[in-house]
Amino acid sequence: MTIQTHKIERLTLLGSTGSIGDSTLDVVARHPERFSIFALTAHRNAAKLIEQCLRFKPECAVVGDAHIAQQVQTALRAAGSATEVTYGEEALMAVAAASECDTVVAAIVGAAGLKPTLAAARAGKRILLANKEALVMSGALFMDAVHDHGATLLPVDSEHNAIFQCLPAVNGAGEKHGGVTRIILTASGGPFRTREPATLAAVTPDEACAHPNWVMGRKISVDSATMMNKGLEVIEAHWLFGLSPERIDVLIHPQSVIHSMVSYADGSVLAQLGNPDMRTPIAHALAYPNRIDSGVAQLDLAAIATLTFEHPDEQRFPCLTHAFAALKQGGTASATLNAANEMAVAAFLERRIGFMRIAEVVAEVLEKIAPGSADSLDDVLAVDAQARRLAQVEIERLSAATAHP
Repeated sequence: MTIQTHKIERLTLLGSTGSIGDSTLDVVARHPERFSIFALTAHRNAAKLIEQCLRFKPECAVVGDAHIAQQVQTALRAAGSATEVTYGEEALMAVAAASECDTVVAAIVGAAGLKPTLAAARAGKRILLANKEALVMSGALFMDAVHDHGATLLPVDSEHNAIFQCLPAVNGAGEKHGGVTRIILTASGGPFRTREPATLAAVTPDEACAHPNWVMGRKISVDSATMMNKGLEVIEAHWLFGLSPERIDVLIHPQSVIHSMVSYADGSVLAQLGNPDMRTPIAHALAYPNRIDSGVAQLDLAAIATLTFEHPDEQRFPCLTHAFAALKQGGTASATLNAANEMAVAAFLERRIGFMRIAEVVAEVLEKIAPGSADSLDDVLAVDAQARRLAQVEIERLSAATAHP
């Protein structure tokens, strides 16, 4: 006779059809005795969402609009599925805060993930955070919601999860032992780490999305190529771990085996190592404080043989410099940075601007919008909208200049 020693944890997966969603569902499928799916959400990928719903049988599914909701609901009913399909931002927030859900995996890319993730925090959920923009845009506001409502926040980004694993243990009084001097976020350097900076203006979207180590969506792949992704992670780390920008370093590590490090006052440096596979940090966060099989192969250091490190080149990666500058400015500057970058990356993927223009758009918008208060969600969303408008103007100017030199 099998005795169940723990209740099954019910998950809402925000952004189930992306790469993080795929990895999460892979881990969940390995442990049906531990996890079940309450809700899956996607924006427009109806076909993949239908497949996921038929396999994992969630109570709810949420999509971007009414047309897609009807398409998904019709297909599910025809297949005998009882999953209820809703749509829109309010529906996203509802499944994130639902009483039937224990844990929310926040994996929606970009600013679209802010409101449902904040709703989960205000509902006191256990949040597995893969959407870094929630903290980039509204750091203090989001962390206050986590603390005020008794939510639990566990990082899923491989770098922040690595830091979390390397931080001091909690003592019997519930306090963390001190001695942390700085944290070191590692970065692969992306596909253009060794390419001559003068040639970067000509790179194509497909080249920028060809990451050497990780399988990711197109937007985050471009962010990795510009190192804006690492800049956003610096901002996220500031809010997650309470360290000033001066105590956060970035180090390029092309092998992506050491996922990040923590440096201590006694000279010790603790690192978390593993194969570059997002299932490892996802499994860690899902089962924390326990450990479960993630499906990832054990690390073979002898086969890897060499681990190398270098400092980022500011000429090659100006977006990283812009991110540090926005963090030091404070207030709404990080929200401005994020909005301008989202617009610029979308324009690059649509071939309306060149690769190096992404950093130019971000710099221009940051210069034009003075940082303001980020004390409310309205403040954050207002500057997000303003930054997107200004970014669009700059993108159109650059696009016209390219078309008519």
